[in-house]
Amino acid sequence: MTTLIRRAALAAMLTLGAAGAMAAPATVTFAQPEQFSDVPRSAWDRERILKLLTQHFDVLAARLPAGQTLTVEVLDLDLAGRTMPTAMSNPDLRVLGTGADWPHMRLRFSVKEGDRVVKSGEDNISSMSYLEKVNRYLSGDTLRYEKQMLDDWFKERIAAN
Repeated sequence: MTTLIRRAALAAMLTLGAAGAMAAPATVTFAQPEQFSDVPRSAWDRERILKLLTQHFDVLAARLPAGQTLTVEVLDLDLAGRTMPTAMSNPDLRVLGTGADWPHMRLRFSVKEGDRVVKSGEDNISSMSYLEKVNRYLSGDTLRYEKQMLDDWFKERIAAN
C-alpha cells in the first residue's frame, strides 16, 4: 500500500513538473528601474528585487491557459514600507506601517495567444490595506506584500473572464 502511495505521489509530482515546464515564462522588462519611486539604493540589491519580481511574474504566467503568454513592462515601483539607511544593516532596513507606505506598481501588460492580443492595458495597482489582509506568503519573504498585490491584480484583471 505504501509503495502504491509513493508511486502515485511521484507520478503527480512529475505531471505537475511537466505542466510547469511547458508554461512559457513571462517576458518582463523594467523601464528605468534606477528612477523608480522606491527601490533599494545599491545596484546589487535593486537587481535582486527585480529578479524576484520577474520570477513572480513567471509564476503568474504559468497560470495562463495553454498557448497564452504574458508580457509586462514595469513603469514604476514603490515597495511596501520605507527604508531607513543604517550603517549596521546591509541592505537598508525596511520599516512597515509608518503612514502612506503601501506597495504600488505601474505597469503595462499584454496577454497573447499566438499573435493575437487577448488582453492588454496599463494599470496602477496598489494595496493600501496591505498590513490588514491575509497574506499567503511567509513573513521572511522580501516581497510578500508586492507578491500578494500582484496575485490580486492577476486574479481580477488577467484571469477573470
